[in-house]
Amino acid sequence: MSLLFAILFYVAALVLVVGVAYRIREFARTPAPLLIPTTPAPTSTGGVALRMAREVVLFESLFKSNLWIWAFGWLFHMGLFLVLARHLRYFTEPVWSWVALIQPFGIYAGFAMAAGLAALWARRFLVERIRYISTPSDHLMLALLLGIAATGLAMKFLMHTDIVAVKAFFLGLMVFDIQPLPAHPGLYVHLLLVALLMIVFPFSKLLHAPGIFFSPTRNQADNPREARHVAPWAAKLEQQ
Repeated sequence: MSLLFAILFYVAALVLVVGVAYRIREFARTPAPLLIPTTPAPTSTGGVALRMAREVVLFESLFKSNLWIWAFGWLFHMGLFLVLARHLRYFTEPVWSWVALIQPFGIYAGFAMAAGLAALWARRFLVERIRYISTPSDHLMLALLLGIAATGLAMKFLMHTDIVAVKAFFLGLMVFDIQPLPAHPGLYVHLLLVALLMIVFPFSKLLHAPGIFFSPTRNQADNPREARHVAPWAAKLEQQ
């Protein structure tokens, strides 16, 4: 099982890195022929950077449009951020001081992540207009994320595993030295779901994570009077 999971995570990591890099390259190459920032919009580059920071950290536009979805969405994303940060202890030796500091908060963040996901998934069943536009992939992504959260919490509170051996396994993977993985069914399910998420990430709606930085409604300054917006492909045509 150690060898199988090692191969699985090597493949998953390769698909994730190459897939996300390819999609980001496609985002960057996609023409933005029009100046279409959502107004009121900043008129300077610094203002755009500040707006983007508020969007990424605070979900500003979602807050203005729907408070309930914003609350559950922010709860899930901030919980996920702390959980991921907490898991850095499995990939660092010695563990960074700030990672050690947030360990207790990361545990409670797991509950916040699961609660936010459960509410967002319930919304796709209970709200008629959202249920109408929901696709099987939407439910699959939410189920996958909720399964990861649930199995992680279960290992913490219900069926403990040897986390020292788990850390040795992942530290070994980073230097191509495969170490034994604890024989634990809950751990196997958790890691299988994580690897599956890594593989499907570049092909799913979860790609909005890097995609938001390429949204012309957010990354453009509202300065049509000060500067003429010309897409790179249009500039080349004008030079011919």
